[in-house]
Amino acid sequence: MKRGTLWASVACLAVVWAISMTAYVVSETEQALIIRLGAPAGVITTPGLKFKVPLIDAVNLYDKRQLLLEPPVEQVILGDQKRIEVQTYARYRIADPLHFYQSLRTVDQANAQLGQLVSSSLRRELGQVNLPSLLSEDRTKIVARIQAEVQQKAQSLGVEVSEVRFRKADLPLETSQAIYERMKSERQREAKELRAQGAEWAQQIQSKADKEKSAILSEAQRIAKISKGQADAQANQILSDAFGRDPQFYRLYRSLQTYRNALAESGPVLFLSPDTEFLKDLKSGPNPSGRK
Repeated sequence: MKRGTLWASVACLAVVWAISMTAYVVSETEQALIIRLGAPAGVITTPGLKFKVPLIDAVNLYDKRQLLLEPPVEQVILGDQKRIEVQTYARYRIADPLHFYQSLRTVDQANAQLGQLVSSSLRRELGQVNLPSLLSEDRTKIVARIQAEVQQKAQSLGVEVSEVRFRKADLPLETSQAIYERMKSERQREAKELRAQGAEWAQQIQSKADKEKSAILSEAQRIAKISKGQADAQANQILSDAFGRDPQFYRLYRSLQTYRNALAESGPVLFLSPDTEFLKDLKSGPNPSGRK
Protein backbone atom coordinates (compact mmCIF):
# COMPACT_ATOMS: atom_id res chain seq x y z
CA MET A 1 0.00 0.00 0.00
CA LYS A 2 2.77 2.39 0.86
CA ARG A 3 4.71 1.45 -2.28
CA GLY A 4 1.63 2.19 -4.42
CA THR A 5 1.21 5.60 -2.84
CA LEU A 6 4.88 6.36 -3.48
CA TRP A 7 4.63 5.41 -7.14
CA ALA A 8 1.47 7.52 -7.48
CA SER A 9 3.26 10.55 -6.00
CA VAL A 10 6.18 10.03 -8.33
CA ALA A 11 3.83 9.78 -11.29
CA CYS A 12 2.06 13.01 -10.29
CA LEU A 13 5.37 14.79 -9.93
CA ALA A 14 6.42 13.52 -13.34
CA VAL A 15 3.20 14.79 -14.89
CA VAL A 16 3.58 18.18 -13.24
CA TRP A 17 7.18 18.40 -14.43
CA ALA A 18 6.21 17.42 -17.97
CA ILE A 19 3.46 20.02 -18.03
CA SER A 20 5.79 22.71 -16.69
CA MET A 21 8.38 21.80 -19.31
CA THR A 22 5.94 21.73 -22.22
CA ALA A 23 3.34 24.42 -21.40
CA TYR A 24 3.75 28.17 -21.10
CA VAL A 25 1.43 31.17 -21.16
CA VAL A 26 1.64 34.20 -23.46
CA SER A 27 -0.25 37.20 -22.06
CA GLU A 28 -2.01 39.86 -24.12
CA THR A 29 0.89 42.30 -23.66
CA GLU A 30 3.59 39.82 -24.69
CA GLN A 31 4.94 38.04 -27.73
CA ALA A 32 7.05 34.88 -27.67
CA LEU A 33 10.07 33.83 -29.72
CA ILE A 34 10.71 30.07 -29.85
CA ILE A 35 14.39 29.08 -29.82
CA ARG A 36 14.94 25.46 -30.91
CA LEU A 37 18.39 24.10 -30.25
CA GLY A 38 19.81 27.64 -30.27
CA ALA A 39 18.16 28.72 -33.53
CA PRO A 40 14.98 30.82 -33.84
CA ALA A 41 12.02 28.59 -34.75
CA GLY A 42 9.00 30.91 -34.76
CA VAL A 43 7.17 33.87 -33.28
CA ILE A 44 3.91 33.63 -31.34
CA THR A 45 1.89 36.84 -31.01
CA THR A 46 -1.52 35.44 -29.98
CA PRO A 47 -2.16 35.19 -26.22
CA GLY A 48 -3.10 31.96 -24.44
CA LEU A 49 -1.71 28.63 -23.26
CA LYS A 50 1.03 27.32 -25.56
CA PHE A 51 3.16 24.19 -25.70
CA LYS A 52 6.78 23.50 -26.58
CA VAL A 53 9.11 20.54 -26.92
CA PRO A 54 10.81 19.89 -23.56
CA LEU A 55 14.59 20.26 -23.39
CA ILE A 56 14.66 21.32 -27.04
CA ASP A 57 12.63 24.51 -27.22
CA ALA A 58 13.32 27.68 -25.21
CA VAL A 59 10.87 30.59 -25.03
CA ASN A 60 11.84 34.26 -24.92
CA LEU A 61 8.99 36.57 -23.96
CA TYR A 62 9.08 40.20 -25.16
CA ASP A 63 6.76 43.05 -24.28
CA LYS A 64 4.52 44.28 -27.11
CA ARG A 65 3.87 47.62 -25.42
CA GLN A 66 5.76 50.88 -25.78
CA LEU A 67 9.04 50.92 -23.85
CA LEU A 68 10.67 54.04 -22.44
CA LEU A 69 14.30 54.96 -23.02
CA GLU A 70 15.79 57.71 -20.81
CA PRO A 71 19.46 58.36 -21.60
CA PRO A 72 21.50 60.36 -19.06
CA VAL A 73 22.16 64.09 -19.44
CA GLU A 74 25.02 64.85 -21.82
CA GLN A 75 26.82 67.98 -22.96
CA VAL A 76 26.65 68.84 -26.66
CA ILE A 77 28.60 71.48 -28.59
CA LEU A 78 26.42 73.49 -30.96
CA GLY A 79 27.38 74.91 -34.34
CA ASP A 80 28.25 78.27 -32.74
CA GLN A 81 30.57 76.50 -30.26
CA LYS A 82 28.22 76.95 -27.32
CA ARG A 83 27.76 74.09 -24.88
CA ILE A 84 24.35 72.92 -23.71
CA GLU A 85 23.17 70.11 -21.46
CA VAL A 86 20.60 67.92 -23.21
CA GLN A 87 18.45 65.16 -21.78
CA THR A 88 16.32 63.20 -24.23
CA TYR A 89 13.79 60.42 -24.00
CA ALA A 90 12.49 57.96 -26.58
CA ARG A 91 9.61 55.53 -26.86
CA TYR A 92 9.93 52.32 -28.85
CA ARG A 93 8.47 48.84 -29.16
CA ILE A 94 9.80 45.48 -30.31
CA ALA A 95 8.27 45.21 -33.78
CA ASP A 96 10.20 42.13 -34.99
CA PRO A 97 11.17 39.70 -32.18
CA LEU A 98 13.33 37.62 -34.55
CA HIS A 99 15.52 40.54 -35.67
CA PHE A 100 15.50 41.87 -32.10
CA TYR A 101 16.84 38.51 -30.81
CA GLN A 102 19.46 38.26 -33.53
CA SER A 103 20.76 41.83 -33.04
CA LEU A 104 20.09 42.70 -29.40
CA ARG A 105 18.67 39.72 -27.50
CA THR A 106 17.71 41.64 -24.33
CA VAL A 107 15.90 44.88 -23.50
CA ASP A 108 18.94 46.14 -21.56
CA GLN A 109 21.09 45.69 -24.64
CA ALA A 110 18.41 47.43 -26.71
CA ASN A 111 18.40 50.42 -24.35
CA ALA A 112 22.18 50.68 -24.56
CA GLN A 113 22.20 50.43 -28.38
CA LEU A 114 19.32 52.87 -28.86
CA GLY A 115 20.92 55.27 -26.39
CA GLN A 116 24.05 55.34 -28.57
CA LEU A 117 21.94 55.91 -31.69
CA VAL A 118 20.09 58.79 -30.08
CA SER A 119 23.32 60.32 -28.76
CA SER A 120 25.13 60.15 -32.12
CA SER A 121 22.14 61.58 -34.03
CA LEU A 122 21.72 64.27 -31.40
CA ARG A 123 25.36 65.36 -31.60
CA ARG A 124 25.41 65.25 -35.40
CA GLU A 125 22.27 67.37 -35.76
CA LEU A 126 22.96 69.89 -32.99
CA GLY A 127 26.52 70.35 -34.21
CA GLN A 128 25.05 72.04 -37.29
CA VAL A 129 22.70 74.52 -35.60
CA ASN A 130 23.14 77.63 -33.46
CA LEU A 131 21.65 78.35 -30.05
CA PRO A 132 19.06 80.89 -31.37
CA SER A 133 17.73 78.23 -33.77
CA LEU A 134 17.33 75.79 -30.89
CA LEU A 135 15.32 78.39 -28.98
CA SER A 136 13.06 79.26 -31.92
CA GLU A 137 10.36 77.47 -33.91
CA ASP A 138 13.11 75.55 -35.73
CA ARG A 139 13.48 73.37 -32.62
CA THR A 140 10.54 71.21 -33.75
CA LYS A 141 12.21 70.59 -37.12
CA ILE A 142 15.51 69.73 -35.44
CA VAL A 143 13.85 67.17 -33.15
CA ALA A 144 11.95 65.72 -36.13
CA ARG A 145 15.20 65.19 -38.05
CA ILE A 146 16.80 63.45 -35.05
CA GLN A 147 13.76 61.21 -34.65
CA ALA A 148 13.73 60.31 -38.35
CA GLU A 149 17.41 59.33 -38.29
CA VAL A 150 16.98 57.19 -35.16
CA GLN A 151 13.90 55.49 -36.63
CA GLN A 152 15.74 54.62 -39.82
CA LYS A 153 18.74 53.12 -38.02
CA ALA A 154 16.59 51.23 -35.49
CA GLN A 155 14.61 49.32 -38.14
CA SER A 156 17.45 46.85 -38.71
CA LEU A 157 17.37 46.02 -35.00
CA GLY A 158 13.75 44.90 -35.05
CA VAL A 159 12.74 48.00 -33.08
CA GLU A 160 10.16 50.59 -34.06
CA VAL A 161 10.89 54.02 -32.55
CA SER A 162 7.73 56.10 -32.22
CA GLU A 163 9.03 59.19 -30.44
CA VAL A 164 12.25 61.06 -29.65
CA ARG A 165 11.96 64.28 -27.65
CA PHE A 166 13.98 66.72 -25.56
CA ARG A 167 13.21 66.50 -21.87
CA LYS A 168 15.68 69.31 -21.11
CA ALA A 169 17.99 71.48 -23.19
CA ASP A 170 19.70 74.09 -21.00
CA LEU A 171 22.99 75.89 -20.79
CA PRO A 172 25.46 74.58 -18.18
CA LEU A 173 25.15 76.18 -14.75
CA GLU A 174 28.38 78.16 -15.02
CA THR A 175 27.46 79.42 -18.50
CA SER A 176 23.95 80.35 -17.37
CA GLN A 177 25.39 82.27 -14.41
CA ALA A 178 27.80 84.16 -16.68
CA ILE A 179 25.01 85.03 -19.11
CA TYR A 180 22.81 86.12 -16.22
CA GLU A 181 25.53 88.42 -14.88
CA ARG A 182 26.11 89.86 -18.35
CA MET A 183 22.40 90.43 -18.84
CA LYS A 184 22.18 92.02 -15.38
CA SER A 185 25.05 94.40 -16.18
CA GLU A 186 23.50 95.28 -19.51
CA ARG A 187 20.14 96.01 -17.90
CA GLN A 188 21.81 98.14 -15.21
CA ARG A 189 23.63 100.11 -17.91
CA GLU A 190 20.39 100.64 -19.82
CA ALA A 191 18.67 101.71 -16.59
CA LYS A 192 21.38 104.31 -15.90
CA GLU A 193 21.09 105.64 -19.44
CA LEU A 194 17.32 105.86 -19.14
CA ARG A 195 17.58 107.62 -15.78
CA ALA A 196 20.08 110.12 -17.21
CA GLN A 197 17.89 110.68 -20.24
CA GLY A 198 14.85 111.08 -17.99
CA ALA A 199 16.69 113.61 -15.83
CA GLU A 200 17.68 115.56 -18.95
CA TRP A 201 14.10 115.51 -20.22
CA ALA A 202 12.84 116.60 -16.77
CA GLN A 203 15.29 119.49 -16.75
CA GLN A 204 14.23 120.55 -20.24
CA ILE A 205 10.56 120.34 -19.30
CA GLN A 206 11.17 122.26 -16.06
CA SER A 207 13.13 124.94 -17.91
CA LYS A 208 10.41 125.25 -20.53
CA ALA A 209 7.74 125.42 -17.82
CA ASP A 210 9.67 128.12 -15.94
CA LYS A 211 10.08 130.10 -19.15
CA GLU A 212 6.39 129.81 -19.94
CA LYS A 213 5.57 130.73 -16.33
CA SER A 214 7.70 133.87 -16.53
CA ALA A 215 6.12 134.82 -19.84
CA ILE A 216 2.61 134.26 -18.50
CA LEU A 217 3.33 136.23 -15.31
CA SER A 218 4.90 139.08 -17.27
CA GLU A 219 1.95 139.22 -19.62
CA ALA A 220 -0.48 139.07 -16.70
CA GLN A 221 1.36 141.86 -14.87
CA ARG A 222 1.39 143.97 -18.03
CA ILE A 223 -2.31 143.46 -18.54
CA ALA A 224 -2.94 144.14 -14.82
CA LYS A 225 -0.96 147.38 -14.94
CA ILE A 226 -2.79 148.47 -18.06
CA SER A 227 -6.13 147.64 -16.47
CA LYS A 228 -5.15 149.37 -13.23
CA GLY A 229 -3.96 152.43 -15.14
CA GLN A 230 -7.17 152.56 -17.11
CA ALA A 231 -9.19 152.11 -13.88
CA ASP A 232 -7.21 154.84 -12.13
CA ALA A 233 -7.71 157.16 -15.08
CA GLN A 234 -11.41 156.40 -15.10
CA ALA A 235 -11.60 156.94 -11.33
CA ASN A 236 -9.76 160.24 -11.62
CA GLN A 237 -12.07 161.28 -14.40
CA ILE A 238 -15.09 160.43 -12.26
CA LEU A 239 -13.63 162.33 -9.31
CA SER A 240 -12.82 165.27 -11.55
CA ASP A 241 -16.35 165.30 -12.88
CA ALA A 242 -17.68 165.10 -9.33
CA PHE A 243 -15.41 167.98 -8.21
CA GLY A 244 -16.61 170.07 -11.10
CA ARG A 245 -20.24 169.53 -10.17
CA ASP A 246 -19.91 170.14 -6.37
CA PRO A 247 -16.49 171.24 -5.15
CA GLN A 248 -17.69 171.60 -1.55
CA PHE A 249 -18.95 168.03 -1.40
CA TYR A 250 -15.75 166.77 -3.03
CA ARG A 251 -13.64 168.59 -0.45
CA LEU A 252 -15.78 167.10 2.35
CA TYR A 253 -15.47 163.64 0.85
CA ARG A 254 -11.70 163.96 0.66
CA SER A 255 -11.59 165.16 4.26
CA LEU A 256 -13.57 162.13 5.43
CA GLN A 257 -11.22 159.85 3.54
CA THR A 258 -8.31 161.54 5.25
CA TYR A 259 -9.94 161.08 8.67
CA ARG A 260 -10.59 157.42 7.99
CA ASN A 261 -7.06 156.72 6.85
CA ALA A 262 -5.42 158.71 9.63
CA LEU A 263 -7.55 157.44 12.46
CA ALA A 264 -7.41 153.86 11.27
CA GLU A 265 -3.60 153.76 11.53
CA SER A 266 -3.39 155.63 14.89
CA GLY A 267 -3.44 154.13 18.35
CA PRO A 268 -6.40 154.15 20.76
CA VAL A 269 -5.50 157.78 21.76
CA LEU A 270 -4.68 160.58 19.27
CA PHE A 271 -3.39 163.95 20.57
CA LEU A 272 -4.14 166.99 18.36
CA SER A 273 -4.26 170.76 18.89
CA PRO A 274 -7.84 172.11 19.12
CA ASP A 275 -7.25 174.75 16.46
CA THR A 276 -5.61 172.44 13.95
CA GLU A 277 -6.91 172.54 10.41
CA PHE A 278 -7.31 168.81 10.48
CA LEU A 279 -10.22 169.03 12.96
CA LYS A 280 -12.01 171.93 11.30
CA ASP A 281 -14.70 169.86 9.63
CA LEU A 282 -15.26 167.76 12.77
CA LYS A 283 -15.78 170.92 14.88
CA SER A 284 -17.84 173.12 12.57
CA GLY A 285 -19.08 170.73 9.91
CA PRO A 286 -19.11 171.47 6.20
CA ASN A 287 -19.36 175.08 5.04
CA PRO A 288 -22.29 175.19 2.66
CA SER A 289 -21.30 178.60 1.30
CA GLY A 290 -17.76 177.50 0.61
CA ARG A 291 -16.19 180.06 2.97
CA LYS A 292 -12.99 179.30 4.76
